[in-house]
Amino acid sequence: MPVRSANPIRARSLIRDNLEKQAGCLNLIHSRMPNIKVFSGTSHPDLAQRIVDRLGIDLGKVVTKKFSNLETCVEIGESVRGEDVYIVQSGSGEINDNLMELLIMINACKIASASRVTAVIPCFPYARQDKKDKLAGGEDKEENKLAKKNYDWKFRVNAQSRAPISAKLVANMLSVAGADHIITMDLHASQIQGFFDIPVDNLYAEPAVLKWIKENIPEWKNSIIVSPDAGGAKRVTSIADRLNVEFALIHKERKKANEVASMVLVGDVKDKIAILVDDMADTCGTIVHAADRLVEAGATKVYAILTHGIFSGPAISRINNACFEAVVVTNTIPQDGHMRDCPKIQCIDVSMMFAEAVRRTHNGESVSYLFSNVPY
Repeated sequence: MPVRSANPIRARSLIRDNLEKQAGCLNLIHSRMPNIKVFSGTSHPDLAQRIVDRLGIDLGKVVTKKFSNLETCVEIGESVRGEDVYIVQSGSGEINDNLMELLIMINACKIASASRVTAVIPCFPYARQDKKDKLAGGEDKEENKLAKKNYDWKFRVNAQSRAPISAKLVANMLSVAGADHIITMDLHASQIQGFFDIPVDNLYAEPAVLKWIKENIPEWKNSIIVSPDAGGAKRVTSIADRLNVEFALIHKERKKANEVASMVLVGDVKDKIAILVDDMADTCGTIVHAADRLVEAGATKVYAILTHGIFSGPAISRINNACFEAVVVTNTIPQDGHMRDCPKIQCIDVSMMFAEAVRRTHNGESVSYLFSNVPY
């Protein structure tokens, strides 16, 4: 409504006050999340939507398509000049296509004059290829036959020297594409952060896991936290300390990838609720064998809590036939299809942790709060 006053000076003053109030309201809205754009790749649009809903903004417009020869094409549908850009793309599904799509999206935003491009990668691809300890095939057929017949130390040493460190390669590709910052969760090996020359925020699912245990396992005080391999000992000891319960670990020996030869339980699980904790499960051979070993040792119930539920190959059928009370995963990877096929699988939503990490990064705040707390 127009401001009416007999005094023209008073009228001008009222108009100026109204305009200042309106400008103040607009500045308040924009001061919350100014100059920020969040885009989603095709790997996990549901998680990206949850993140922007939490932030109170809209998902950026982007069109991804493939040419007839299966080349990936990405078109950013809005201006990103001078904006703080976040691209959400998880290492799941068609991993190679999704990784290439992420690289193209990063580069597209960078050459469109975005001020900063952050890759939000909930599940980092190729994280298991972080060092030279994989058994590779020989360069000729005779050497390959020798490996299959006789897994001797000499061949193993020779094969190690030719194994790639693919996680380092992925880090280089992200940096060269133009990424200025990486946000991820529960890297398979913490040293992957050192593969980058740009900042990396490695979030932890531990706070959300602790919250789930306390809310969903009534007898959690009589539980024992178990690592299915020696590499996860640090992870389970941290959770056990926070819950003030005991921990155990299982030492496994592999003959070849995805096949476990033997398991040795270190710790007493008799008459206790065993909670297996690991960063990821692929074919689930390890955790299923571990669950059987725990039941043999006298555990009353067995739960499995995993950050990244990949569940490839026979994983779902193995879980259905195993003795788990529940297999709990986070939604760093889409789980809707897995949950339909397997009623034992339950999902913890970690979108609020990524949303809070984005908000704090954008506003220049510390993200260390998220290492031990779940934002509400």
